[in-house]
Amino acid sequence: MTFKSFKAIASIFLALAMTASLPAHAVPEQALVPGGIAILALNSYKPNTSVTFDDRKTTIFKHDNAWYALAGIPLKAKPGRYQFKIIQPDGSTLATKVDVKQKKYEEQHLTIKNRRKVNPNEEDMKRISSERERKRAAKNHWTEDYPDIDFIWPVTGPISSIYGLRRFFNEQERNPHNGLDIAAPEGTDIRAPADGTVIEAGDFFFSGNMVYVDHGQGLISLYAHMSRIDVKPGDVLRRGDILGAVGQTGRVTGAHLHFAVMTNGILFDPLYLLPGQQPTAQLQ
Repeated sequence: MTFKSFKAIASIFLALAMTASLPAHAVPEQALVPGGIAILALNSYKPNTSVTFDDRKTTIFKHDNAWYALAGIPLKAKPGRYQFKIIQPDGSTLATKVDVKQKKYEEQHLTIKNRRKVNPNEEDMKRISSERERKRAAKNHWTEDYPDIDFIWPVTGPISSIYGLRRFFNEQERNPHNGLDIAAPEGTDIRAPADGTVIEAGDFFFSGNMVYVDHGQGLISLYAHMSRIDVKPGDVLRRGDILGAVGQTGRVTGAHLHFAVMTNGILFDPLYLLPGQQPTAQLQ
């Protein structure tokens, strides 16, 4: 290893160590746990540089004239060492590892009146299978645009269900909760948390009326159980634009917004991108 390469690797380690202590307004809060996010400060970033985390492409974003890589940590990730790898335009690579710690999530038991939303029939399963392909395509959508990660809350209201809960519907265990539920009266406006482009919108069996928004570099947000959808695929949004309204469509127990965020297909806790305090009123 040359002295120059050694200095570059040391610089990456130092930048990674410093990221966790940066002011909250500078970058999202790092959380090296399942369902959290890993952030790497990129010194001397050049276009066409690729960064992976656990062999998955990361989201690259710029903030305050500095560049960072953002990676979601899967909810099912096991504790251990995970690797960031930087592939530079000339083909050279640099790597550094981080330690992901264990985190235990609580259980949530819900009673669903419509039993088909818990145990779908044969026709329902055909629909669900078709919708699964649409969801997969939206989750893995990619554009080269760099995202603005200064998110705002899409709706104001109490959090009725946090990310990561082990969920039981009618005492039957299902997939853990992969988003944030915000309770609000039906018809409450839902606003785009950041600039983006609508890539999917429609009525889904479990999620009800749902919208996916691409923010760039694999950073995708979604909004489910809406009473109405005011946008269509291809619409360009600005932070604060109205997407639709809060509802109770799909598999629900009451009116709320299910809000989720992912990077390159990995759903992580949206709280890591949202400001610590909800606004008393949404943007007008």
